[in-house]
Amino acid sequence: MSTSIPWDYIAKLVCIGDSGCGKSSLTIRLCEGRFVPHHDVTIGVEFGSRMVPVGPPHSNNLLPSSSPDFSISTTSENGTTTTTSTSGLPPPRTVPKSSPPKTDEPPVVQKHMKLSLWDTAGQETYKSVTRSYFRGASGALLVFDLTRKSTFTHVTDWLNDLRQIAEPDIVVVLVGNKADLASPDAEGGQNKREVTRAEAEEWARRNGILEYVETSAKSGENVENAFTRVAERIYQNIQAGKYDLNDRRSGVKAPTAGSSLAGGGAGTKPVRLTNSANKTSGGCC
Repeated sequence: MSTSIPWDYIAKLVCIGDSGCGKSSLTIRLCEGRFVPHHDVTIGVEFGSRMVPVGPPHSNNLLPSSSPDFSISTTSENGTTTTTSTSGLPPPRTVPKSSPPKTDEPPVVQKHMKLSLWDTAGQETYKSVTRSYFRGASGALLVFDLTRKSTFTHVTDWLNDLRQIAEPDIVVVLVGNKADLASPDAEGGQNKREVTRAEAEEWARRNGILEYVETSAKSGENVENAFTRVAERIYQNIQAGKYDLNDRRSGVKAPTAGSSLAGGGAGTKPVRLTNSANKTSGGCC
């Protein structure tokens, strides 16, 4: 890999779901580390990108998706282990060295994947256009609003559309967003949850979804976790030889296999979200 390219693979991910579920807010939180309380309605698609570590040693330290927050464990020279809980978007984690590597075993070089994020419109009006963006995607975040049962009911339709158009091996994670409004500790003491974790997990199992993650674009809770889970499974599929890295339809590219899957090229700098068309005012989507 060229030293001028700090990633090993590029993967196309789509964020899909009803309008107002917070898809754009999740993407902005991941790419820019900030929360936008009011976002214009997405028309067509918006683009963003984020580099994430995949495979060992980082994958050896991944937390279970059921963890409500991030925690980082570090071990000092005297053997004391300290666990620090964090909220929001943490920096990439590193694995402490337990012992020096053997001379005949070179240290494992951390792989990185550049996620090319396609944030799609959720309004029914644009659904025929949105479906076209599913082609060539290797991963998808299927997002619903924990405080609106109707958006959870519609994820079945979104999944059916995705599987009709996308490649058979596409990696899908179900995401229940706005967890900050769906807990006993919600602001103002008002728990607005309309979808339980149990019924979302059951739906995910029944429909062959990789897993279910609850997120909050506002606090950053589990946002990185949701995207990382998709990236890690895509990496496992790469290692298993499930993708043709020279075939654009696979949704995955290596530096020598062609250009970026995003509309803005394969540059190494983060891409600020830009809309593919003009926007109209509205709530966060």
